[in-house]
Amino acid sequence: MTEKHQSTREFIAFMVRGRQFCIDITSIREIRGWNDATKLPHVPDYVVGVVNLRGTILPIIDVSARFGLGDCEPSPQSVVIVAQVGDRLAGMLVDSVSDILQVAPEDIRDLPDMDTPVGAEFLRQVILHDEAIICEVMLENIISTTLQDAA
Repeated sequence: MTEKHQSTREFIAFMVRGRQFCIDITSIREIRGWNDATKLPHVPDYVVGVVNLRGTILPIIDVSARFGLGDCEPSPQSVVIVAQVGDRLAGMLVDSVSDILQVAPEDIRDLPDMDTPVGAEFLRQVILHDEAIICEVMLENIISTTLQDAA
């Protein structure tokens, strides 16, 4: 394997209901403070609403509700992570952003088979960082299924 393939990867770590998750930083377009979203009829409960982001109507997903952990109650620390998967753009409402992680390839592991309160369809792998084990979110499943459900 070449040196290029052994390079570290960067992730954004965030908190949802006291649990830490992460997303590959290359999918993140920006991180914004929470502003109220315009609610829409006939969308799944985990779609908080939409906001106007510089002319783009952006759906906002309550990650806590999407994971089945209950609705998020936005606070001054709440943030929206604007992420892109392919040509789809969405905001993910989370409790806070906690860190930018530099992760070596040997610290990325397969997700073990387990019964977890967060559906396995939303989790890609685990990251070993310091003393923590952090689950990487499978962003494409959150965004693509959300936008299909809301259509």
